Amino acid sequence: MARGLISSLAARPAGAVLLRHPALFILVLYALARAVTTGLFLLASALAPAGSRFGPGASLADYIVGWDAQWYWLIAVEGYPADLPRDAEGTVGENAWAFMPVFPILARAVGVPLGAWGAGGVLVALAAGYGCCVLLWMLLRERIGRIAAMWAVAFFAFAPLAAMFQVAYAETLFLLLLLWVLRCLQTRRYGWLYPAVILMAYTRPGVLAVALLFGLYGIQRLVQRRVDPLRRAEVVHILALGALATAAGFSWTFLAGAVTSDPTAYLDTELAWRRLWVGDTGGFLPFEGWVQAAEFWFGVWGLPAWLGFTVLGLGTAAVGGLLLFEPHIARLGVEVRLWAVSYVVYLLAVFFPQSSVFRLLLPLSPLWGAFAAPRHPAWRVSILALCVLGQWWWIWNMYGLGVSFWQIP
Repeated sequence: MARGLISSLAARPAGAVLLRHPALFILVLYALARAVTTGLFLLASALAPAGSRFGPGASLADYIVGWDAQWYWLIAVEGYPADLPRDAEGTVGENAWAFMPVFPILARAVGVPLGAWGAGGVLVALAAGYGCCVLLWMLLRERIGRIAAMWAVAFFAFAPLAAMFQVAYAETLFLLLLLWVLRCLQTRRYGWLYPAVILMAYTRPGVLAVALLFGLYGIQRLVQRRVDPLRRAEVVHILALGALATAAGFSWTFLAGAVTSDPTAYLDTELAWRRLWVGDTGGFLPFEGWVQAAEFWFGVWGLPAWLGFTVLGLGTAAVGGLLLFEPHIARLGVEVRLWAVSYVVYLLAVFFPQSSVFRLLLPLSPLWGAFAAPRHPAWRVSILALCVLGQWWWIWNMYGLGVSFWQIP
């Protein structure tokens, strides 16, 4: 699909203009991808059974403001609760403190002239998604070549999680800031990183992974200082950015505690979602979620827990090996590789894996460059086709159906 588009445009004068202006070409590609996603949403709506979450014949607006988008809408309209919801035993329930304020505030500001918060939310997501595509191309073009980088953009724009570009979620805005951080590291424009880190901290959880990225990046630069001199000013920036990202990452916990007069408000709120799966297992312990999940999921599948722990260990080792040694990933540059390692460690430390794990893999989108690097046309076309098929599977299950505990985006 994207290959045919590239070839046909290149064969025409207008196409030559587009290829000379990558941002314009990416806009055309992005618009085509969004048309495909819209078509898949409409198909899911037409095929949805009566018992589905949104019902048969749901509108695009229903999908745009569905699921977690409702929490962002609540924040935009009412703000955050001073009193946490609790059950009869005093256990904290789901509430808005699990979601950060930048996206709902921005969506509200954009949506006011349109008379609808949902319209503002989807416009922010769409615009951020296009910015992500442009930054992704800039990040990869010098590593894998301009054409391969454009293929990576195509995979990203048509990816299985591409529906995130068209719903009122904060994912694409966070990813836009992340790609900006990676590009600034790549070009060593440290001054631009400070506002990006602060905005990331209040867009969605994940800035602590950026703090780890800065730490690993500093170590890598120190080790390589003989071939890549490390200036004193760079040392100051890297240390300051690591400290800023760490402080910003924990600041939401203190803000939630100050407003609610409960120092564990944020952690208890996050654990409220985990309790839906494994019940009340006490407080938060780093890396415990994946151990709990291995036992839970393999129990659901009728398999012994020890097998789940074995798969978890082998899977973690395999992912680590790929990120560190796989040659196509190595070509993407040290910034992308260190980010991938940092984010995987972060997910292992804080997340309980369930159906939302697919959405939470979106910040690993720079790795699409590894899929685009092989130049065989059949490979690239096959990956693109699999992206669209994966996108349909995800939209159908999460929006067309959404009736099972594993069909939550």
